[in-house]
Amino acid sequence: MKFGVVLFPSKKLQDVANSYRKRYDPHYSLIAPHLTVKEVFEASETEIEHIAAQLRQVAKDAKPFTLNVTKVSSFSPVNNVIYLKVEQKAELTALYNMLHEGQLKQPTEYTFIPHITIGQRLSDDEHLDVYSQLKLVDVAHEEVIDRFHLMYQLENDTWTVFETFRFGKE
Repeated sequence: MKFGVVLFPSKKLQDVANSYRKRYDPHYSLIAPHLTVKEVFEASETEIEHIAAQLRQVAKDAKPFTLNVTKVSSFSPVNNVIYLKVEQKAELTALYNMLHEGQLKQPTEYTFIPHITIGQRLSDDEHLDVYSQLKLVDVAHEEVIDRFHLMYQLENDTWTVFETFRFGKE
């Protein structure tokens, strides 16, 4: 079974992200707007119970932090992905690191750049056109994040919450 760990922003920020995702992200209907803090990994039902126990400990040690969205950016030319750029705070980096230590360690394809995807799988021309428009949009947003979510993928490729972990709680 496939799993991942994400942060969900407030409904207000999700609505902003979805206003773009509807048009520019083919994954729009598969998962709500999110910030990935642990990439997809495989685990059995037995393994995930052990992993969930480790995630409870990570949540207990984590502290709420302010999520700041600063602008629209892009991973081009590596990928034609357009995203809401999230400021890299010490608490967010610490959370990411805790989710990749010890038995939670896994290889990652990319360096951690906190973001909320709003467009992907765009052709070069479409990416250039859309990004040139969206980079002018003021998306400044700030909110407190106090939990993360262990997600799992269903047979129809949609993602749903397996368990939610509140910071500072067991």
